[in-house]
Amino acid sequence: MSSAALALPTPLSPERSALLAQLAAGADASGLLWASGYLAGLARSLDAPVIAPAPATAVAPATIIYGSQTGNARRAAEALHAKLDAAGLPARLLRADAYSTRELANERLLYLVISTQGEGDPPDDAIGLSEFLLGRRAPKLPQLQFAVLGLGDTSYADFCGIARKLDARLVELGATRVQTLGEADLDIDIVAAPWREQALAHARELLKPAPATHLATVTPLRPHALPAWSQDKPFVAEVLANQRITGREFRNIGFRKYGAVDKDVRHLELSLQGSGLAYEPGDALGIRHRNPDALVDAVLAATKLDGDALVARDGESLALAEWLRDKRELSRIGRPLLASVAERGAHAELARLLEAQDKSGLAAVFDTHQLIDVLRRWPAGWDADALVAALRPQAQRLYSIASSRKRVGEEAHLTVDALRYQAHGFEHVGAASGFLASLEEGGSLPVYIEPNERFRVPADASRDIIMIGPGTGVAPFRGFVHERAETGAAGRNWLLFGARHFNTGFLYQAEWQDALAKGELHRLDLAFSRDQADRIYVQQRLREAGRDVYDWLQGGAHLYVCGAIAMGKDVHAALLDIVAAHNGGDTEAASDYLSSLQREGRYARDVY
Repeated sequence: MSSAALALPTPLSPERSALLAQLAAGADASGLLWASGYLAGLARSLDAPVIAPAPATAVAPATIIYGSQTGNARRAAEALHAKLDAAGLPARLLRADAYSTRELANERLLYLVISTQGEGDPPDDAIGLSEFLLGRRAPKLPQLQFAVLGLGDTSYADFCGIARKLDARLVELGATRVQTLGEADLDIDIVAAPWREQALAHARELLKPAPATHLATVTPLRPHALPAWSQDKPFVAEVLANQRITGREFRNIGFRKYGAVDKDVRHLELSLQGSGLAYEPGDALGIRHRNPDALVDAVLAATKLDGDALVARDGESLALAEWLRDKRELSRIGRPLLASVAERGAHAELARLLEAQDKSGLAAVFDTHQLIDVLRRWPAGWDADALVAALRPQAQRLYSIASSRKRVGEEAHLTVDALRYQAHGFEHVGAASGFLASLEEGGSLPVYIEPNERFRVPADASRDIIMIGPGTGVAPFRGFVHERAETGAAGRNWLLFGARHFNTGFLYQAEWQDALAKGELHRLDLAFSRDQADRIYVQQRLREAGRDVYDWLQGGAHLYVCGAIAMGKDVHAALLDIVAAHNGGDTEAASDYLSSLQREGRYARDVY
């Protein structure tokens, strides 16, 4: 340490100053920087005041709140935060369920980035914030300036529905909208990138960069590192196993006549050897699929186009067939595509559906038509360039990971329902699920990890858990049970599973029976909807066990739901009835109870 450094004002005694000088003697620059960070951390842990020049003015930071179901809204919010930070503008980034609504009345600049779930609903981590803003308790916000970026999917009639509701509601509460609502489809950055630039420009007007000081910059001991593998740069995993786990049709004297086997559910095991990829039970595996050749051929036939025709777009020049196979969405359709079809083919019927105030007709088209159905039903004149321009980028596919690394090592397991059905006179296949079902052992699959921090086993291993996962919704709970068994968790594990038929749809039956025998699973309730005259679903089993469900929750249990959106709504309604039945019949209090469980992280859903 130089004499000039020692001459700086210090709160230390002469003895401690001498010790500090002795410690620093001979240390290189990196050692000194490490020591400064270490000592700063100690100061924070002691809640000691830090001696630093006071800023010229106190500027309230911008607040960026995100609500995200699949990670896209989180990444968009992180990109905005990075822009503001790089510009020296004070800003904080919070997940919606980590934000205290009490702070809202004091906010001055708010950016809300939120995805839409289902038919205009908020993602699970933003349910509480959305209900607060849309409810009677929301305060007047005349001091607030805000902007909203919505992420959605134009294959849903209520595109960016929750973003539109919250944007309008903030204006109702007296807040000032500083830029137009951003509404992003699957190609997110087309809308999100210019929206962020606008947000940055406005933030520059309201916020001042933090004043420069003479303090040394401290390098974090654990800097945030970007993942090595991502959606844009996936890891190529080897397929170790691809097994069909739906059973064969049979008849047994003890059962009614079963219907034909109508499900092809696959268990895939993938090697992550050498990737460095790490996941926790509850996370999802993102995959990059190739559209099936049969689907590509059908699109080419319907449009009467040559698959070898070259199309230059987005800095690439590829044959049309390659665009369709690897780069474009061939199953889900969106409003812009339908608008293009209506215009090119002069289809008045389709134009009326797009313009109608009643969205039910359009929603029916989205629900029942793939791209190929639209092209066949409403023919239009296409050229290769126009078709590629009209189609959306290939949508990411996320599958709940059905394993625990503590049990399987450098592997990831998936449970995939290979979609196959008849519609409009033709056989249809799921683009991604069909691709996965066709993979052979020894083949490869581009993958990446999509974290789901809200869907985790309890940090307190003594807590009980209730898992509700019919069909392939059971996938993450296989990982949960394995994880809890491998860590020796003391809490009990209760699984509610449902399918159409016992003999053909009881996924992982032998594993669950083995887990029961070993004490890794403590309770298993089953609902096979079509094995009897009256259909039985998991929500009915939940109601039948209502007293036990309530007692487990009162005892601190965590509750998880995974599967279809409609099932999630039915289960939530059953939970409301259960809580109300055991709290004196107060339905409003029951709703508040479940909301509090969600805020605490004790009621988590992964619905799709």
